[in-house]
Amino acid sequence: MTKPYLSVVVPAYNEEARIASTVRDLVGYLSGWPAEDKAWEILVVNDGSTDSTASIVAEIGETDVRVRLVDVAHAGKGAAVRRGMAEAAGEWRFLCDADLSMPAYNLGRFFNGPGGDVASGPINEIGSPSYDVSIGSREAPGARRFNEPRSRHIKGRLFNYAVKVLALRGIEDTQCGFKLFSAEAAERLFPHQSLDGWAFDVELLVMANKAGFTVGEVPIDWYYGAGSKMTLTKGVIAVIDVARVGARNLLGKYRIVGRKSGL
Repeated sequence: MTKPYLSVVVPAYNEEARIASTVRDLVGYLSGWPAEDKAWEILVVNDGSTDSTASIVAEIGETDVRVRLVDVAHAGKGAAVRRGMAEAAGEWRFLCDADLSMPAYNLGRFFNGPGGDVASGPINEIGSPSYDVSIGSREAPGARRFNEPRSRHIKGRLFNYAVKVLALRGIEDTQCGFKLFSAEAAERLFPHQSLDGWAFDVELLVMANKAGFTVGEVPIDWYYGAGSKMTLTKGVIAVIDVARVGARNLLGKYRIVGRKSGL
């Protein structure tokens, strides 16, 4: 297989109800990319699921070698993403939530800018991302949210406020599950990621800033769907983890991370 230009990493835990449609939507969209120099792969990291998630992905992979199952013991989303990024070989590595609440066509915005998505039809050209780390954002100008209950939006904004106070300012949506990393950023950041829970995104972004990587938000279309795995208890733990990240940052614990051309 040609070395991929893009690796899509999909962490999955008990996602048998939707993982097949997510993978097929991604394959359908990426099949419209120029084939000559923009090869791609999809890695589904099965985080110790107790349902048929793994067998569903394995079956798809039997007919499409670009889809690969990575099996790990259950340790949390952060741990699954870290393993997936270590297995990925792409020049660019895209973190993608298993629910695909951001339709696949939004991927074009990460490479071609806000007007670069193509909802249907072939993609004639793929540009270069503007940032080392691009964050899919539901808050950036041009972003659109669909079907989201107001109460959930408020909870999200409160969490972002906690992030700004405790650990990281300047980013309006740290928790959206769609992020693009250059290979260098992924290889420099993920080995130092210590959080396995929901706040791992914040830790990565703090490290990215410390290391001198460029970080920016990309407006996306995002659709709320029932079945969110975030609970009040997990939310409290996430805030505690954010406070830990802030403390570690103040103590200089993240200075070991640096660009090859920088720190």
